[in-house]
Amino acid sequence: MNKVTMMKTMRQHSFMTQLKSLAVAFGIAMAFASCANDDLAQNGTTPTDDKGLTTFSTGDPTTRTTMDADGTFYWEAGDKIYVKDDDGHWNVSSNAPTGKTASFKFKVPGKYTDHNSYDVYYPGKNGTNDQVAISATQTQTTPNTTTHFGVSGDCGMAEASRVGTNQQFSFALNHKAAYLRFLPRTENVTLQDCYLTKVEVTSDDDIAATYTLDKTTGKLIGTGTGKEIILTTQGSGSYANGFPLTNNATSAATNGAYMVIKPGTHTLRIRYWVKDVVTNVEGKVTKVLISKTFDQNKYYDITANLFGSEPVYTKWDAQKPFWYQHGWNASNPADRWQSTIDGTPSTNFSSMTDPQIQENKTVVAENARYDAVNTCKDCPNANELVWYTQEGAPHWDEDETWAALGHLHKGGMWVKKKATMASDHGKSITDIENFGPDGTDFRIRKLQSLTNSSVTSSPLSASEIGDYFFLPAFGSYEANNGTFYFGGGYYWSSTAVGEITTGDQVHAYGLAFNSNQIYTLSSWGRGTSILVARKFE
Repeated sequence: MNKVTMMKTMRQHSFMTQLKSLAVAFGIAMAFASCANDDLAQNGTTPTDDKGLTTFSTGDPTTRTTMDADGTFYWEAGDKIYVKDDDGHWNVSSNAPTGKTASFKFKVPGKYTDHNSYDVYYPGKNGTNDQVAISATQTQTTPNTTTHFGVSGDCGMAEASRVGTNQQFSFALNHKAAYLRFLPRTENVTLQDCYLTKVEVTSDDDIAATYTLDKTTGKLIGTGTGKEIILTTQGSGSYANGFPLTNNATSAATNGAYMVIKPGTHTLRIRYWVKDVVTNVEGKVTKVLISKTFDQNKYYDITANLFGSEPVYTKWDAQKPFWYQHGWNASNPADRWQSTIDGTPSTNFSSMTDPQIQENKTVVAENARYDAVNTCKDCPNANELVWYTQEGAPHWDEDETWAALGHLHKGGMWVKKKATMASDHGKSITDIENFGPDGTDFRIRKLQSLTNSSVTSSPLSASEIGDYFFLPAFGSYEANNGTFYFGGGYYWSSTAVGEITTGDQVHAYGLAFNSNQIYTLSSWGRGTSILVARKFE
């Protein structure tokens, strides 16, 4: 995947601008649609003493609000508006809704007789006058709700027009923030007891600070230093651990999470923080969006598959994974021979005699090429491994999280993509696939070993990370007793070693790494090593 491809799907939606707080789509919309006789709370009855107050009204209290799949805005408890009066003084409404409502009559002190229209400002619950504070720390306590928008930086402006000759004005608010809706899922159906605890968004420019609602441009203006927003997704009860991450398809009701950001063109790095409450492992899954314009008064669906399928542990290019029919999650517990504990051998290992799980033993002559045809056919070839090792600028990441063996684990290596290395060295992707950095085709000529100890643990920036891909430290198995070794990454290539000596004919290329180094070897025993077979990028 290249730099101009997003690593997740993103859709944008325009909000209905007449009202104020997002009403979520899907089940909630249907629930309201089915309750024709149950109107939303219409707070805002005129106080008994309105002396000196002017009414600024939004919405028609006699008309039921329609919900659709794109969502609609509502006013929430505690919302207030600001208006500048004839004397140039800022005044805040003296009343506020006490609950969610489609309309409201705000009572504002001050004199409003000189003009037939006045500017109305909604700076959010933490703003004042025309000053808006988009928060760097936002909290959502239940999935698929937006009641936190007001304290997070939701904002808007409107022109209020006089109604007849009365001391009353009406307005329709135009929202000036942009909104993200995160919709994570996992395609690893074996994953259990995992929760989304927070979403961390980092930008290449500011997305959270104090801004001004500008009447002239009709936009939020100003700059700040806030390039990161953390949305905490934890509440109480069933959401005390966070939002469930159990869905293998997008589900806003399960874990839909919303964030307010400053509109603009941003390159966003998104970190989904997840926790396995059984193993107590907590870490992040990183996704990247290409540079994208996020417009005011729109929300953007950001979907992401956080965890793919289980890793395939195999002898080199076997017809079937090594633990075929005897994996840790086999339907019959008696058939679960695969070890999942570090340093622990397999049960019934001596019975692992199925020919389908044995290595590809094809003899390869000296200076001949042989490519895998079974479980390792989609693995990178020997040339690609040499490039990743020598020119991949490896970054170890202790907190990047991945799923295997039914639970979360963390730790692995970020390595430059082929397209990035090709660009760096004035080559094509085809060049990298066909030759090593020195011009040698290692699919034909044997490489003894290559080690790169220049591994850094410094985090990649939002602008850098799109040039890299992540390799989990899945560990490996020993082929003489099935002992599981956890803590490093061990991956097969698609290239068998071609030499005339009998010993060399049983070897294949592989890549391995730990927190200190990454290396390529041509001496991995095809039948004595059980490594991971996986397409890299």
